[in-house]
Amino acid sequence: MTAFAPDSLVLNRKLPLWYQVSQSLRASILGRTPDASLRLPTEEQLAAHYGVSVLTMRQALKELEEEGLISRHRRRGTFIEPGARRSTPRRLLGSIDAIVAQQSGERTTVLGHSTEPVPGELAEFFPDVPEVVAYRRLRSDGESGEPTNWAENAVRPELAEAIDPADLERWPMTKVLRDVVGVRISRITDTVEARLADPETAGLLQVPLLSPILHYTGVTYDEDGRVVDVARIRYRGDRFSFTVTVEAH
Repeated sequence: MTAFAPDSLVLNRKLPLWYQVSQSLRASILGRTPDASLRLPTEEQLAAHYGVSVLTMRQALKELEEEGLISRHRRRGTFIEPGARRSTPRRLLGSIDAIVAQQSGERTTVLGHSTEPVPGELAEFFPDVPEVVAYRRLRSDGESGEPTNWAENAVRPELAEAIDPADLERWPMTKVLRDVVGVRISRITDTVEARLADPETAGLLQVPLLSPILHYTGVTYDEDGRVVDVARIRYRGDRFSFTVTVEAH
């Protein structure tokens, strides 16, 4: 049986290696194609793939096993759980691959995309362009089909020319920009706040009007300091919580 092929990873030595590896592998698992193999490579093969020690790889796999995404069997190997799905908490820890992992794994429907004037609330991020391409997507639970969040991305027009909307049904915008379009992302600034569901959000997420939601804003910068994407994601308040981990080193 051919083993599952995870995505590559550029390691950031300022963050725990096991965490970066677990988040990258998690994103690969949650974003896998329906016909992908459920068998993972051996610990040694995965360690070589990511450029880490076997001990670090083992710690990363333990994290995914505890989450219920994989199962490890003595002499048989490590397998992706067929019904693997995301757990509720979101953890933010300064890694681009962590952001990708947080956005992966749910069923995504592209609601549409269009070129439009830069919204007033985003003008500070796009001072040099009059228009952006806006992408709207609805994410649903892979098992129940229940809507969990909906996202709007405002992307620079010259980058949008290289985006295939079909890719957004499989991968988060961050991954498409980095791995498909080739944007060299330097950082993402995250803001999470509590809001009340407006009529559009209430209808899309199937929640009562003015019910609590979590509103996430992610501003993505390239290596030249330009904003390339502003993501605004509305999460159902009854489905998600956010945990922020601050590392001492």
